[in-house]
Amino acid sequence: MNKTERAIVIKRILDKVYPETPIPLNHQDNFTLLIAVLLSAQCTDERVNQVTPNLFSIASDALSMSKLSVNKIYKIIKPCGLGPQKSKAISKLSKILVNKFDCEVPNNFSDLESLPGVGHKTASVVMSQGFGVPAFAVDTHIHRLAQRWGLTNGKNVKKTEEDLKKIFPKESWNKLHLQIIFWGREHCMAKTCYGTKCKICKSCYPKRKKPFVHKRP
Repeated sequence: MNKTERAIVIKRILDKVYPETPIPLNHQDNFTLLIAVLLSAQCTDERVNQVTPNLFSIASDALSMSKLSVNKIYKIIKPCGLGPQKSKAISKLSKILVNKFDCEVPNNFSDLESLPGVGHKTASVVMSQGFGVPAFAVDTHIHRLAQRWGLTNGKNVKKTEEDLKKIFPKESWNKLHLQIIFWGREHCMAKTCYGTKCKICKSCYPKRKKPFVHKRP
């Protein structure tokens, strides 16, 4: 089975198991989505969803967030981890949105990635889930699964993103990104499947017997 054939099998399984793909981070608009995605770095979505209601009840838009002190933000988001960096980034980006973007979240990669704390992955999530622009947000989990499934050579997340975009139709990227995340959490976990036990791994590599060895991003 070549890479194209594996991609067809993978998409067929994912579409059957996940016909709907709700965004796992609770939010009301693009600003709250941006903040939630920023907070999700090295933190579970569940923890973020526990923290953001308190934060957004106080400040749910750029203007109100820009008026909060960094310390106030930090006290609320501390359970998400990396609190000092994230609280400073949230404060700074909110001020920038107020002063430069009329309180609106920009709808292009260049401006989004210019904001403090916003890398390419975060920008990709906002562009795809917030603005509906085709994007393939690749994190370490998608990078791991793409390696297991033989869709990338695994050099880094940037290369993985490029490889996935070449394999899958552009119109499928936004949904597929979430489908792969859901599958990785429920069926192809890092320390249970090892590339040998879930339906996708067995379908792509039926003869694989030894645990797959990943390349670190």
